[in-house]
Amino acid sequence: MPSIIDFSTLHFLSNLKQNNNREWFALHKEEYLKAQQNMIEIADEVIVEMNKHDVLENESGKKCLYRIYSDIRFSKDKSPYNPRFSFRLKRATSSRRGGYYVHIEPENSFVACGFFAPNPEDLKRIREDIDYNYEEWFAILNEPNLVKHYGEMAGMKLATAPKGFPKDHPAINLIRHKQFIFQSSITDKELQSPQIVLIINEKLKAIRPFFDYMSEMLTSNANGEPII
Repeated sequence: MPSIIDFSTLHFLSNLKQNNNREWFALHKEEYLKAQQNMIEIADEVIVEMNKHDVLENESGKKCLYRIYSDIRFSKDKSPYNPRFSFRLKRATSSRRGGYYVHIEPENSFVACGFFAPNPEDLKRIREDIDYNYEEWFAILNEPNLVKHYGEMAGMKLATAPKGFPKDHPAINLIRHKQFIFQSSITDKELQSPQIVLIINEKLKAIRPFFDYMSEMLTSNANGEPII
């Protein structure tokens, strides 16, 4: 029987948001441990479903779950805890590009995918590919299932055209991107669905046409020759 996100897990997160202090957390440590185990089970099952159509490096939900404790060293917000559970999934081997992120928080749950911080070499290769193959990019980004789940591609952009690219390029809005990110909300109703693992999997699977294109492009040169 598939795991569900227990109501007690969501209740704990809601209460933590209202009582984000060490004293309250210490009194509710057992609730936290129960909620954490629930999310490990959810992450484990997402990994199983994802491996039916992708190949992940992650072997267990426990290892990919982010800590609930905040790193407050360089933050103005000194709240000691993140009132959410989240985990990251990494595709296996350098030939599979792109990453997945799942964020569970009442009234603010979502999945995100893409390229958060491409290195300079990859970013240059991506922009060159958009320059030459922008019609193919338009087609992929308008693929119906991708649009259904994610809408438009998001991410930080340069204020103007990067050096070497004309400002009037037909795809200048894509070329200006520094990040290539897609995000899809998970409603509170979906969170409480017995199908939540399949819902998350369906959303993440929808990005594959983009990931497959990016993987092939980033592992070959402009002539289509492998570079790894």
